[in-house]
Amino acid sequence: MIHVLAVITAKPGRRAALLEAFNANVPAVRAEAGCIAYGGAIDVPDFGSVQAPFGPDTFVVIEQWENGDALRAHGKSPHMVAYAANTKELVADRRIHILDPV
Repeated sequence: MIHVLAVITAKPGRRAALLEAFNANVPAVRAEAGCIAYGGAIDVPDFGSVQAPFGPDTFVVIEQWENGDALRAHGKSPHMVAYAANTKELVADRRIHILDPV
């Protein structure tokens, strides 16, 4: 299994629009072969000093894939290519962390 944490930062004030497009794409991703889990998350407000918030323009995509081949196919899937093209003007930064479980 492979874990992915994708930290996506929208251009200032554009996170809601980006999340709308992201959430519309989630069912297609979850239907992909090899997708175990796929969903977005934002900061819990006012959780205290233990929290290191990402901020108001950022969300994190938490993913699990059966293997590297499934993850590579995900990146090339037609709905992900379309999502990337449709949201490129909304995204300020994207950091993808591909991780092995320990």
